[in-house]
Amino acid sequence: MATTTVLQARVRRVSRIPAWRRGPKPKRRTELGLLIFAAVITVALYVIANVGAKGKVPPHIGPILAVIVGMALVAHVANRWLAPDANAVVLPLAALLNGIGYVVIVVFTPPAAKAQATWAVIGVACYVGVLFAVRHTRDMDRYRYLLLAAAIALLVSPLIPHLGKPITTTHLWVGLGPISFQPIEFAKLLLVVFFASYFAERKELLSIPTARVGNRLFLDPRPLVPILLFWAFAMGVIALEDDVGFAMLIFTMFVVLLWVTTGRWAYIVLSVALFAIGAFAADHLFHQVRTRIDLWLHAPANTQLGYGFFDFAHGGIGGSGLGTDPIAGAAHTAFTFVHITTDMVFAGIGDQLGFVGAAAVVIAFVLLVGSGLRIAQAARSDFARLVAVGLTAVLGFQAFFIMAGVTRLLPFTGITLPFVAYGGSSLVANYVLIAVLMRVSQEGSSTVSERAMGISLPSETEFLVAT
Repeated sequence: MATTTVLQARVRRVSRIPAWRRGPKPKRRTELGLLIFAAVITVALYVIANVGAKGKVPPHIGPILAVIVGMALVAHVANRWLAPDANAVVLPLAALLNGIGYVVIVVFTPPAAKAQATWAVIGVACYVGVLFAVRHTRDMDRYRYLLLAAAIALLVSPLIPHLGKPITTTHLWVGLGPISFQPIEFAKLLLVVFFASYFAERKELLSIPTARVGNRLFLDPRPLVPILLFWAFAMGVIALEDDVGFAMLIFTMFVVLLWVTTGRWAYIVLSVALFAIGAFAADHLFHQVRTRIDLWLHAPANTQLGYGFFDFAHGGIGGSGLGTDPIAGAAHTAFTFVHITTDMVFAGIGDQLGFVGAAAVVIAFVLLVGSGLRIAQAARSDFARLVAVGLTAVLGFQAFFIMAGVTRLLPFTGITLPFVAYGGSSLVANYVLIAVLMRVSQEGSSTVSERAMGISLPSETEFLVAT
């Protein structure tokens, strides 16, 4: 009998297929309802756009509805199986943003809509694959140097002759046969994991003064030297690729993780000083930086930003109407078909859905960032917490940088708006990002035995109405 029990235990350990957990899953019920709501909004916007453009309901509405609902159900079933207690709003918010972006692409660049739908299916498949492959966040911590090597390879790959595909002065694309993608979209996720692992392991050394100078103790800078050297290497590579947006994003993610790890404002002051020095040097050394600052301060009417302002003005409060007069003027036509669904998709939303639609997108990102920080709060290890914070910072600041650039609150960077803009690399990478967040959330949720004892974690507390 004992031998049989031991063998069964070994079989369970060897088995790579997790069991389906029976019993109620309240978070998944909430998620299913929100996914249905997001699917209804997406289909309604798609129908309205077709009615506005062609004056009739699209005849293929059935297949469109089946694909949208099917993708949502596949991801939902994967959550029920692999992450039954994870956050209930992350996936619906991503699906809603993806749906809004798809409708805007249908309106402005219909030929690209099919490709975007294909990338969305691939993104959902990668979402399920990551949830299945990454059973525990500690597995990522264990392979941090392997992930670092992969990140370095992805960073430098656009600079390799005959592999990289430069566009104008930027070197962001890699071509493998008929497929082209931006490897930096995936490199940033691997860098988050590496930085989180390094900072979690050296948390005390980075936050507790141990170096004695005279009669006083100061922070020992030596643990920070290797990471600063690699950060400088990454910034140098991105500078060679002539990509300002991702340089800002990686720098911001690094500073956020360092501050969350240590809680010391001295690092923030040092980072601001380094950013000021770097910005001054980049302004004088890199033509692209100088050009973007000039466009930020003085945007002519015939540039991306100028056309973006016309789009916002044309949309007004309620929008110009989905599918009705999306293009104003022949000069606007060339810009619209080249840029409106990539760099300037937020301006396209402002044109079609107005201030109301743009505000809805901003609110969705705020909720997504809030959910990510809530997941980080409930994480059960420093590494998992830092991974959640880093991924949330990447997602939130990327959305902020591009939306602020389109509205001229910041210089225009040209990075993509997560889940919304046209582009397969960004869409697939962001589905991988939220899959890791869901894994951290699942680990941070209370177990069945803990709930039986009345133990709840910070992410599971309920609001009580005072009586």
